[in-house]
Amino acid sequence: MSGIGKGVVTASLGAILKSCGFSVQIIKCDPYINLDAGTMNPFEHGEVFVTDDGTECDQDIGNYERFLNQNCSTHNLITTGRVYYTVINKERQMHYGGKCVEVIPHIPYEILRRIYLVRRLYKPDFLLIEIGGTVGEYQNSIFLEAVRLLKIRHSHDVFLIMVSYLPIPKNLGEMKTKPTQYSVRTLNEAGLTADMIIGRSEKSLDLPRKRKISVFCNVPIPNIISCPDASTSIYEVPIILEKENVTQQIFRYFQIRKKKADLTPWQQFINKKIKSFSREIKIGIVGKYFEIGDFALEDSYISVIEALKHAAFEWKCFPKINWINSEIFEKNPAETKNLKNYHGVIVPGGFGARGVEGKIKAIKFVRENNIPYLGLCYGMQLACVEFARNVLNFQDANTTEVNPNTKHPIIDILPDQKINLRMKNYGASMRLGVYDCLIKENSLAFQLYKQKLIKERHRHRYEFNNYYLKEFEDKGMVFSGINPQRNLIEIIELKKHPFFIGVQFHPELRSRPLNPHPLFIGFIKSTLNFNQ
Repeated sequence: MSGIGKGVVTASLGAILKSCGFSVQIIKCDPYINLDAGTMNPFEHGEVFVTDDGTECDQDIGNYERFLNQNCSTHNLITTGRVYYTVINKERQMHYGGKCVEVIPHIPYEILRRIYLVRRLYKPDFLLIEIGGTVGEYQNSIFLEAVRLLKIRHSHDVFLIMVSYLPIPKNLGEMKTKPTQYSVRTLNEAGLTADMIIGRSEKSLDLPRKRKISVFCNVPIPNIISCPDASTSIYEVPIILEKENVTQQIFRYFQIRKKKADLTPWQQFINKKIKSFSREIKIGIVGKYFEIGDFALEDSYISVIEALKHAAFEWKCFPKINWINSEIFEKNPAETKNLKNYHGVIVPGGFGARGVEGKIKAIKFVRENNIPYLGLCYGMQLACVEFARNVLNFQDANTTEVNPNTKHPIIDILPDQKINLRMKNYGASMRLGVYDCLIKENSLAFQLYKQKLIKERHRHRYEFNNYYLKEFEDKGMVFSGINPQRNLIEIIELKKHPFFIGVQFHPELRSRPLNPHPLFIGFIKSTLNFNQ
């Protein structure tokens, strides 16, 4: 079912196999009809992750990158929308030679074509394919049918793993295997038999449960793998799975000589986290995607959270993250004084007008009170608006995203983006993916990156208006990063401040547990020096 950790399990299996010396690629099959995740509301679907090539995708792709420590691309994402879109276009172009094009077999054939494409492009030793959603759903049937055909064509090269949830009802206190039994039966109805079952639960599966699952689900006991909730971090999952000898069973199936997994880096990372609990820093994230409860928070900003953790553990401290709804500051500006209780403040990416004035008030407070600040995308743009209003005294300053008629359009839309909005061309039309950024020497950004030319990922339509550049510089703002191809502002910073930096891109998308991002490393370091 959705949300039990299929993405983390798949990414963890990839990490283990990679630690054995194999090359790995992962494909995410998502059953939604959207072409990609770009137009989805973060409330409903969680964070939109962006790859180097500008693909807006499911946050599971982010987990793949973080666990494998390698970049994904558009080829790593298959959605129902993409598949149907391609098949319909092919039909219009007479690709099928006048045949009646049907859901079965033409849709599964297109899925297989995309799987074979990844195999041909990357030539991985192992290609892991995660199917999103819940077994038995109508919308998943085309992917299950594709797997069935794959199994027929390559019977000895396909290993089918089912990730299933085993509940422990509190009134009983006993782990129940019946939901897994019915899930496996539903899988059988699709013509598929699981070679391995990974049991997700609050606690570890004991031997009696493994025996019961083995009997009723026709899977050998060694292939019933326990994957309880990790006590420290999701990055502990590779260690948990390998303790269950998961790769031994996979290698046995493929008749591969067993190779020992080297999970030392992951164990070292977990040890860092455990040690970090003794030193806590408070980070305030000021945003607006908070009002539907705690369960939505991490999904909306999961890459920011993970990037903070990666950097904090590197400094052997633990980030205690508090979510601050920016609308609170709009209702009562005096509430901004509570930001003094934080070692550092972040304003992350976002869109639209709601909560913007509250974010600007928060930025003003942290700027004037020397609280470490990191602005990500919208957080950089609003830092410029705040500076224009309160330092340059442009009272009407704004972004044209919020006020198209402002007298001082500090942040404005690019001409090509105006055309996209006028044509209502919203999907995959932003400034997306990797762009160059040339960093000025003798700047904070240069100290952090330690190089002049960097590449970072973007997802936005609006940019700093260079018409105001000199006035900003005259008042002390440093434009330390610029895109050389289009002369667009990428990084801003203030010299007379412990740490005040805003970036037009999304550095969180490139942070990895074993390779933290330099901007977050610098931000966390500054918070350790901040005296509340």
